[in-house]
Amino acid sequence: MFYCCGLSSPGSAGVGLSFGDGFKHILGSKRLSELSVKRSLLAFLTADGNVTVVLLNGQSEEGQNERQTSRGGKAPSRYKRFNITLKEQIHSLSSGKHHVVLATQAGMVWEWSEQSTTSKPFRSLTNKQIVQVACGDDHSVVLTKDGQLFTWGQNSSGQLGLGKDKPSSLSPQPLKSLCGIPLAQISAGGDHSFALSLSGAVFGWGRNSAGQLGLGDKEERYVPVCVKSLNQKKTVFISCGEDHTAVLTKGGLLFTFGSGCYGQLGHNSLRDEHRPRLLGGLWGSKVSQIACGRHHTLALIGSSKTIYSFGRGEQGELGNGQRTNQCVPLPVHLPPECSPNQTVEKIMAGGNLSVACFQDGEISAGSFRGMSVLDDGIIDRWILDCENAKAWNRVKSEIKKMFSSASCINGSFIDKSDKHYKTSERHSGLDLSLARLAFEKLAQKQRILLEVESVVSQNLLRSLGSTAPGVEALRVYLILPELLRVLNKQQHGKQLAVDLASAILHLDQESLSVLRRLWTTLPYYYYRTLVKVFHSVLAHFISQMTTQICNRWDEASFLLKVLHKLHDINSKRASRLMDDYFYIKELFEVFASVPFFLSDQQKLSVFFNFMKNVDCLCCYPFILDLRSKRFLFSFLQERQKNVALPFVCENSLRVRRDMVLADTLAYLRTTTPDFSLPLKVNFFLEDGFDAGGLCKEFFTLLSQDIRKASSVIQASKDSGLFWFSAETSGSSDEFYYLGVICGMAFYNHCYLNIGFPLALFKKLLHLSPTLSDLEELSPVEARSLKNVLMEDEEVEEIFCLDFTVQGKELIPNGRQIPVTKVNRQKYVDLYVDFFLNKSVEYQFKEFARGFSCGNCFDFWRMFLPEELRLQLYGTSKYEWEELRRIATYEHCGPLDKLIQNFWTVFLELSEEHKKRFLIFMYATVRLPLGGLSQLDLKIVRCDYEDADKRFPVAQICFGTLHLPNYSNIQILGDRLIHAITCCEDFGKM
Repeated sequence: MFYCCGLSSPGSAGVGLSFGDGFKHILGSKRLSELSVKRSLLAFLTADGNVTVVLLNGQSEEGQNERQTSRGGKAPSRYKRFNITLKEQIHSLSSGKHHVVLATQAGMVWEWSEQSTTSKPFRSLTNKQIVQVACGDDHSVVLTKDGQLFTWGQNSSGQLGLGKDKPSSLSPQPLKSLCGIPLAQISAGGDHSFALSLSGAVFGWGRNSAGQLGLGDKEERYVPVCVKSLNQKKTVFISCGEDHTAVLTKGGLLFTFGSGCYGQLGHNSLRDEHRPRLLGGLWGSKVSQIACGRHHTLALIGSSKTIYSFGRGEQGELGNGQRTNQCVPLPVHLPPECSPNQTVEKIMAGGNLSVACFQDGEISAGSFRGMSVLDDGIIDRWILDCENAKAWNRVKSEIKKMFSSASCINGSFIDKSDKHYKTSERHSGLDLSLARLAFEKLAQKQRILLEVESVVSQNLLRSLGSTAPGVEALRVYLILPELLRVLNKQQHGKQLAVDLASAILHLDQESLSVLRRLWTTLPYYYYRTLVKVFHSVLAHFISQMTTQICNRWDEASFLLKVLHKLHDINSKRASRLMDDYFYIKELFEVFASVPFFLSDQQKLSVFFNFMKNVDCLCCYPFILDLRSKRFLFSFLQERQKNVALPFVCENSLRVRRDMVLADTLAYLRTTTPDFSLPLKVNFFLEDGFDAGGLCKEFFTLLSQDIRKASSVIQASKDSGLFWFSAETSGSSDEFYYLGVICGMAFYNHCYLNIGFPLALFKKLLHLSPTLSDLEELSPVEARSLKNVLMEDEEVEEIFCLDFTVQGKELIPNGRQIPVTKVNRQKYVDLYVDFFLNKSVEYQFKEFARGFSCGNCFDFWRMFLPEELRLQLYGTSKYEWEELRRIATYEHCGPLDKLIQNFWTVFLELSEEHKKRFLIFMYATVRLPLGGLSQLDLKIVRCDYEDADKRFPVAQICFGTLHLPNYSNIQILGDRLIHAITCCEDFGKM
């Protein structure tokens, strides 16, 4: 049973809600399924799928003048009826001012025109499977099963959403700017349109003269714009009047906005609202349905079975027994014959008409149709039918439609709870466990999985644009890695991973920024999967290029760039992946195997073919462990030397042992050395060829002199580490030359352990030092700052601090600004910045300039701060047994009495004497990464007649120890200790 009110309702008095006798006359015994009204045009859809269009001839648009007269001069008919019957059953309709759009069960779209009174199909929408239609006065919008929008009609106010200056169109045009958004509903008003996503995002476009788009102004919008004030409000339904809009949330709240000139917004005023405003008149009641007429609004409170109305009532459309406008929601008067036990199934409004349908068997409300999403039922059916030859074509067609649409994929795995309504730049609204389970189930049938892979690669990824209209459109980039996960397990999906990486990189900056924020909050296991699917394919390509002559650098570059972005945001995540998760271990295996390639020409050819383009790896150092970086740095360094200066072999420096620092500074100031050449050092009054050992000894002595004699750095009393002297004059050039010396040491693979903190190396790599860096350099100061941050009481009263350090203001008027609990974090940040940056700005700038000059090979920037320090300082972790394990022997063996005695003596030495032995053998106590195991030690037995009178001799360039054949262990110990303790004095290293 249904009741209606309003002057436009045929057969009714027009005042109060009454039984629709006029409609009964039109419908006969048929059950009403859907009704749509615009001004003087009504369209009915009955349960059998037929449509009746009614023109209210007795009323003009304003209900004042007769429009037509029946034939023969008889009295005018109150309405004129047209029956529309199609071969296909109609499932939904919507009417405009002079047209009606019909959608059939087969997905076809027809349009009936008042002018021609005939229906015509839109061939361009054939096979599009339309699920929803919505008409404004002179435009139409349809939603397809795969989530596409099409619009046509007048575009005078941008109501088609196709862009500014786009002409009106008689044929459907795709609205591409909402591609990828999984849509739940579309709605259209007079000259404006809305689309609602599955997660409650509201997009509006078109006429906005009264603020009916809810965007806070009255400017027209020519493309869909998100109504951000409705974000996370859990919007579930939108209804449009001619120039006002009503929005219903899942919690039963009603928001209205737009024109209020008839009171149709319900806010007890006639004022327009340019932003969505909560309807306070129904506060405390849960609204279950809403419907907008031309200038009035209906709201149903399901729990009390009460319909409220407000707005224009001049033609009785409010159903309250009066013909006056109403600014607040008041109950509609139900007729006496309406039983209290009857349930209101549906309310509808349009033009000047209101309709209420009750559940008594005479009304078929119809189901709300939406776009397709992937669920277990569909997957189970595909698995069941995929082995059937006849059914396989249908399954392939469904797979193509589902996986060609980003909208369908984006709407498929949303969180089943209400959490998906909280979709934002920090929350995708997805339940990725559902995606993982779905793809694992699809993987049970390889035939299906490979078909999905093909469709995604050929159709879906190619359809993705550079601009995402909202967060929901970016979900596909979080879902597809789960598909790649199961494909990788079956050794497939490599090209798909490259295509997905390319699509990510094709996103514009704004969309990519949103995606990065989504990555930041992605649960740990899914973020790990995301990294792994790109990492594993990159490792595969690198493995290919290092085992055969081929070029996969183009594909690898896409993967490297995406992994670079993932690595950057890894440090911002609450649950981080370890750095070694990004390492390509295949690279180190190749670099470590280079010595074995020398005897295999084919492997050597493959290696050098790979290394032709290896420069690009320096831009992505996160995939390299420190050993790989060291090898790559050395390889590229040698290659650059050979290309740049093939005939010049060295850069010579001659110094005195007791004047190392002075002689070095004099050399740098009076000459213009080519720092790209290897450094060769010679000490005055000493013969010897520098094969690397003298250079190491030079930098060892230099570091000692710098710590003792340099006036431009000073040691911290708390930590013993060195930092720039803030009081040094800005005219000093020693900062620059100190940087040059450090750069030279790094470039020549020598250790120069001055004792700078990690903050220096961060600054060299343009990273900002933090409080933890200050704590390393000055623990006492850092502890005081931590106390300021941790103090529970009022900081101002306890510490009496202001924004000054060492008498200098950290901010303007800093002396007058006390440090409080509110601003203490700012104070600490400024303090750290002053101490490590601003107070030594000139000093560091000069040092950094010198470092880049002395280390002219710019690839040093591939190292992390910790690695850069380790490369310059070396390590001091000693596992002394490692020396014994790496030792090789000449003219003797490990079981010889002499060798046994040597190791007995060595291992019983004090820690200090063992370090002296390192200086004796290698000219430094600093060790490379990996410690003593990375050194070379060759012990050569020397047979002398007067062996007991001789001392051990070291060739530090080659790591060779010449050990005389001592007669007993006591003499061996005495001679060894004397050699290692006196070597610096007599210079026989």
